[in-house]
Amino acid sequence: MSDQPNIIVFFTDQQRWDTTGIHSNPLNITPNFDRIARNGTDVHYSFTCQPVCGPARSSLQTGMYATETGCYRNGIPLKQDDKTLAHYFNDAGYDTAYIGKWHLADSELHGAVPEDARGGYNYWLASNLLEFVSDAYDLVLYDNDEQAVKLPGYRVDAQTDAAIRYINEHQDNPFFLFMSYLEPHHQNHRDDYPAPQGYAEAYRSQWIPPDLSALGGSTHQHLAGYLGMIKRLDEALGRLMDALISLDMVENTVILFTSDHGCHFKTRNDEYKRSCHDASIRVPTALHGANFTGGGRISQMVSLIDLPPTLLDVANIPIPDTMQGQSILPLVNRQMVDWQEEAFIQISESQVARAIRTPRWKYCVSAPDKDGWDDSASDLYIEAELYDLLADPYELHNLAGFETHRDVCDVLRGRLLKRIREAEGEEPIIEPAPVRKGNPQLEVTTEEGWL
Repeated sequence: MSDQPNIIVFFTDQQRWDTTGIHSNPLNITPNFDRIARNGTDVHYSFTCQPVCGPARSSLQTGMYATETGCYRNGIPLKQDDKTLAHYFNDAGYDTAYIGKWHLADSELHGAVPEDARGGYNYWLASNLLEFVSDAYDLVLYDNDEQAVKLPGYRVDAQTDAAIRYINEHQDNPFFLFMSYLEPHHQNHRDDYPAPQGYAEAYRSQWIPPDLSALGGSTHQHLAGYLGMIKRLDEALGRLMDALISLDMVENTVILFTSDHGCHFKTRNDEYKRSCHDASIRVPTALHGANFTGGGRISQMVSLIDLPPTLLDVANIPIPDTMQGQSILPLVNRQMVDWQEEAFIQISESQVARAIRTPRWKYCVSAPDKDGWDDSASDLYIEAELYDLLADPYELHNLAGFETHRDVCDVLRGRLLKRIREAEGEEPIIEPAPVRKGNPQLEVTTEEGWL
């Protein structure tokens, strides 16, 4: 195996973790993802660091939190002097390519992206806001010369065809290929989830995730199409693996499968994400190939911010000090490592909020006097949500404000302040939630490791 393996990022948009069999979905939607997770490395507790498209993408490209990239909300372009994964792989002698949705150029640019706003990628076949220049059976991307290229087939298939062509033509030099799909994100202009013909029908009146079943939202209108889109994505992953097998490239190609955030189907606010709940922040993540084959299950809390240093690490490229996450390669190799005990999440647009997710608890604070579109951070937050994920895994009972859980909040408050200080450089004030009366009817154990 070469010390410069090929790297492929298979990046979906708005995919919940529990759409996969590895996370106990009973519908057999993702057999190919499940296979690479079982044969490779299953990052079982994987969370975005920002449940909004552009901010999450800025973090995955740079290894920095969205408040550091400046892209704390959609519509803010990535700074041209910020180094992306493409720059690091270019410097290491890799060919670099980007195919699909970018969402990191000026918001006025829906389609073509000028060369200086492409994050350093050499080969380019992408649209800035793919949801506005394409439809399920009408894919238009823009090439290196900013010329429109219409690709035939269902959107997922057309992008996958382009990626396989690229791989076939780049066998002689290591490459870093970023495949960025729009699916299973909704089609904005009609607020719909357009699956391939015949696919949504298979998932109507089927199993529904318990949080969606309890809370409703747009679940019954949209879930079947959403799952149909994911089925086609998984088939595309299978086609990609078949191509690598046929080219004898499997062992020396690392595949990272992950998503930018989840989807709560209008159950937590008036749209699909931008909340602290696992439906918004927990995503399916697996790696396969090179060091990750046979890696097993990683049980630590892993953030999207940890994936950029991981990719550099497996390619033997030095991890820059600017990156704020940690490589998971020591976890894969079962080495002793000082690992964070919680995932840290920044939330924008719907609110200015900060949260941590531990193995047991979800703790979220929100800024009362800030605007989620205009303000990236606050010097004052108030406790807004607390969930005991052991007793209430679907986050249906908010415990913030109950005196029975005051000690829990005090501990989590300290841990959140530490993470804010490390990520953003300043420590705000966090005020307790207003006291609520009544019995939360959830017990709090005080055994070792209860947090």
